Amino acid sequence: MIKKLFLLGAISISLISFAQQQKISIVPSVGYAWRIAETASGLSKAEKDYVKGLKNGLHFDISAYYNLRNIGLGVKFSHFNASSNGFLFGYNNNGMPVSIPVTTKDNITFVGPSLMYSNHNEPTKHKLFFDVAIGVISYTTKTADIKGTGSNLGLDAGVGYQYEVSKNFLIGPKLGVTAGTLNKMTFNGRTVDFGNDQKEGLTRVSLSAAATFRF
Repeated sequence: MIKKLFLLGAISISLISFAQQQKISIVPSVGYAWRIAETASGLSKAEKDYVKGLKNGLHFDISAYYNLRNIGLGVKFSHFNASSNGFLFGYNNNGMPVSIPVTTKDNITFVGPSLMYSNHNEPTKHKLFFDVAIGVISYTTKTADIKGTGSNLGLDAGVGYQYEVSKNFLIGPKLGVTAGTLNKMTFNGRTVDFGNDQKEGLTRVSLSAAATFRF
């Protein structure tokens, strides 16, 4: 009987310790991002302004981790979208200049396994964390009836500060970078290979508000 009581006590202590360790972390963040690839040369001012509108937009990501002390193992998803409206100038069959209203919508997504390092278990309310993920980065762009898609290997990393509001909730700013380049894309079913100086750069930097929910 005494042995059973000791065993029950040991199990109870282990369960309490497991619960206090908060093994699961869910980390969503939302903010703004800027694509940093250079704009192609030789564009008119109207074309440059149009492309500029596609270089910044809303950034969102969410990751989930299983915590092993200060290390978290999990998966990360991020999404970026931007749009631009404007008029592009050209010439009709008679050689007369015309302006054409156009709208482009861009979406860039990333998903892959992620690793996080943090001091969440340290006895301080000021927390720091760093995460890095390697996975698939995908790009979709649509202008009128023309839709382009492509994907490649990508990287997503971030560093942030959070204040511990409670044991289960933290919040603060995060600086991130998502990197990737496309060597080819498919437009309406037709695949186009890019030259070395024509690759589609998807790299962006982001500034977000990040929350952490720990269970």
